[in-house]
Amino acid sequence: MPLRLGYKASAEQFPPRQLLDFAVAAEAHGFDIIAVSDHFQPWRHHGGHAPNALVWLGALGQATERVTLSTSVLTPTLRYHPSVVAHSFATLGALYPGRVVLGVGSGEAMNETPATGAAWPKFAERSARLAEAIELIRALWNGERVDFEGVYYETARATIYDKPAQPVPIYVAAGGPKAAQLVGRVGDGFICTSGKGEELYHSLLDALRIGAESVGRDTGEIVKNIEVKVSYDHDAAYAKAACRPWAALALTAEEKGGTEDPLEMERLAEAAADRAHQRFIVSNDPDEVAEKIGWYADLGFSELIFHFPGEDQTRALDQFAADIIPRLRARRDG
Repeated sequence: MPLRLGYKASAEQFPPRQLLDFAVAAEAHGFDIIAVSDHFQPWRHHGGHAPNALVWLGALGQATERVTLSTSVLTPTLRYHPSVVAHSFATLGALYPGRVVLGVGSGEAMNETPATGAAWPKFAERSARLAEAIELIRALWNGERVDFEGVYYETARATIYDKPAQPVPIYVAAGGPKAAQLVGRVGDGFICTSGKGEELYHSLLDALRIGAESVGRDTGEIVKNIEVKVSYDHDAAYAKAACRPWAALALTAEEKGGTEDPLEMERLAEAAADRAHQRFIVSNDPDEVAEKIGWYADLGFSELIFHFPGEDQTRALDQFAADIIPRLRARRDG
């Protein structure tokens, strides 16, 4: 598959209009994809943001001309009923044909529990809900008067009247082998994030293959998409310091636990601020950055979505587009 480069629109960090301006600039710099996070609540209370991703994507489509519009990722199981997701993305696909991807995942307690009051399910239930939600979304896109009776969701004579000529692809996020097997069975694309250790990516891709083969699919037809966390700047000290707003990413699963409150997550992240940079590629050497990013492309990831952590996104976009993108293109072509 051709190499495609994307910009992560961090809705947890910026208000909607400013975030839109950054995304428009990313298209002008040659990025191919804009992937927006979908948070009901951010990872920090003071200075955090959480614009609605569905509304924001509609504005993004109107403000841009060619980039793919994607969620990375939305949870179609608790805060959103799958029928609402199917309806929304059918409309987006009709408005911007061939430019829309629905990226989904099993979710985080912080976004789902406070908004709904529902108890946070165990992983097995979250995974089962996700699989059933994807089944229902596709049923609504492909049928009329849909009667659906699942374990978690039902519809009665449901019809989506405005659909794109070609269904919107569904990419599914996975952070472990069991989830990756589900992606292999049901996903048009696979989403994961960088900076978690080499062995994990081999196990995820193996699990993806196993899941695909279990239902007679060719894993080569599943798009591999990875969010690459990178802080590149001509000033090495600035590049490291820019990671501090994202200290929550450095927390272990045990440290985060089932945290649902942005104030508590903010407190935990502040305690981990000195290791915030550990999840990012941090460097002022463009060759080093291109080589480390290229490692993911060599694994088979054809869509690389870049998450720049700093508050000055214009600075990050300008330097990355000037120094790193040409190296990545040359590496691919050479």
